[in-house]
Amino acid sequence: MTERGPDVRLPPELIGRRIGAPPQPRRRGVSWRRRAAQAAFIVFALPIVLIAVYRFVPPPITPLMVLRSLDGAPIRQHWVPYREISPNLVAAVMASEDENFCNHDGFDLGAMREAWLSYRLTGRLRGASTISQQTAKNLFLWPAHSFVRKAIEAYLTVGLELLWPKRRILEVYLNIIEWGPGVYGAASAAESAFGHPAAALTRQQAALLAAVVPNPLHWSAAHPGPYVERRAEWIMARMDQFRRGCG
Repeated sequence: MTERGPDVRLPPELIGRRIGAPPQPRRRGVSWRRRAAQAAFIVFALPIVLIAVYRFVPPPITPLMVLRSLDGAPIRQHWVPYREISPNLVAAVMASEDENFCNHDGFDLGAMREAWLSYRLTGRLRGASTISQQTAKNLFLWPAHSFVRKAIEAYLTVGLELLWPKRRILEVYLNIIEWGPGVYGAASAAESAFGHPAAALTRQQAALLAAVVPNPLHWSAAHPGPYVERRAEWIMARMDQFRRGCG
């Protein structure tokens, strides 16, 4: 009778491997680099791809619309081409929001310098964002104030200015900005406030809409208070020099 030797069991990691073969090292470095490349693509390349697409295709929705809808607000917005937006509204928002829009490359350095000096004197930071910056913010970013968001906004603004003409920036801006609770874009704003299309806006109506852009959830173009009325008068006094848009 043959005596059996001890029952030797191989560890699971050695089953199917040739005896004596060294264990294969895990390729952690390659995996980390792949993930870093994917993250870099999402952060830097994907927005540029979307900017290139939105040069020709109307953006379907914005992060602000999504956030407001999660809070229960409706989304009233439909796209209209630039030619169907009154020149009065184009002139009004340029007079109100960005008087140097046609001449800068996305950033108004003079306005930024004035805002910084005002902050040092008063301790209050006033807005110095251009229409290009506001378009980048509204199109891609969340409504919060932080240096990280401003840095991303600056990167996106450069992309817009490189890939879009000024007219397209204005067209997208006027179609996506918030003009009241659940109201986005010039068409919905004109219909909601005055009951007619964006193409039919008068000088005064356009000035009233432009006046409420900085605080659309608390100011109303349809029922303006004294401050909004004064602001609209100031805008109307400056509109004539912007009636041609950017040529």
